[in-house]
Amino acid sequence: MSAQCDVVGRQAAGASIGFFERYLTVWVALCMVAGTLLGLMLPGPFEALGRLEIAQVNLPVGLLIWVMIIPMLIKIDFGALHEVRQHACGMGVTLFVNWAVKPFSMALFGWLFIRHVFAPWLPAEQLDSYIAGLILLGAAPCTAMVFVWSNLCRGNANFTLTQVALNDLVMVFAFAPIVALLLGVSAIPVPWDTLLLSVVMYIVIPLAIAQAIRHTLLKKGEANLKAALDRFSPFSLFALLATLVLLFAFQGKAIVAQPVVIAILAVPILAQVLFIAALGYWLNRKLGVAHEVAGPSTMIGASNFFELAVAAAIVLYGFESGAALATVVGVLIEVPVMLWLVRMINTTRYWYERGAHAGA
Repeated sequence: MSAQCDVVGRQAAGASIGFFERYLTVWVALCMVAGTLLGLMLPGPFEALGRLEIAQVNLPVGLLIWVMIIPMLIKIDFGALHEVRQHACGMGVTLFVNWAVKPFSMALFGWLFIRHVFAPWLPAEQLDSYIAGLILLGAAPCTAMVFVWSNLCRGNANFTLTQVALNDLVMVFAFAPIVALLLGVSAIPVPWDTLLLSVVMYIVIPLAIAQAIRHTLLKKGEANLKAALDRFSPFSLFALLATLVLLFAFQGKAIVAQPVVIAILAVPILAQVLFIAALGYWLNRKLGVAHEVAGPSTMIGASNFFELAVAAAIVLYGFESGAALATVVGVLIEVPVMLWLVRMINTTRYWYERGAHAGA
């Protein structure tokens, strides 16, 4: 293997996982149920929160995402970003899977399951709309939540930031053409204000805040920075759970009104997530990429930029459309599935590194 593809060291194993983190899947499930019930019992307050948005980016959710990702962004050392060049293969896997495979595999799974396998159980007039929503979801790789997944699988923070930035740059130019190609139309009115505002909200502003905090903490030494990160860590998890409560409260009526449709739409999305995660993880291992890079490289493709996908579906097809519902289902199943994938990546580390070293 070339020098660029060599495994470049291992990240030390993290501290033993605490009680709260160990049962995070349970808390996630409880928050999903609680959010749905709250949305049904208190529709007025949550509808008011849902209307607090700019360019279809919900502000309460955006603020919670800041609380989620800022502690992770504090870990980023810009002085070490040049080291990312050593992870060229990991970056190549990220770009190949996200843009040469993911949108097209999502279109294939949508066509297979929605148009054929489950078509008799779905309203015929909505089939095209459901597939369109799945395509929009598949063409929008993750931006904000990948920092959470990278942190949970002990990923390289500098690589995670760099791949997100590069991915977003590609998205600005590739999202509309790919969606237009797969939908078979000549022009797609992409919500550019949503795309650009999301990049500013979920990368630029929180990164600036995080680096200002990092600079202040480092004035008192590395030990002070580490102690502060330990104190900040629980806020990320609580913000994740609060975000879930809000998202499920916003969609409580849709979840209860169309459970069969939601279950069917979850099938191609789940198939896509598992396929993309397996492909990314396998390619990274074959190329001898370090595990701390393979984790975030795998997770960014497996998860989705659901804010953009939902906004684009609403702009193109309307709030009550099958496309909008399909993108919302992506939100519903993403966190539980991503937590399971994080567990798989962490528990297979020895197997991964054994194969990576053999191929290096």
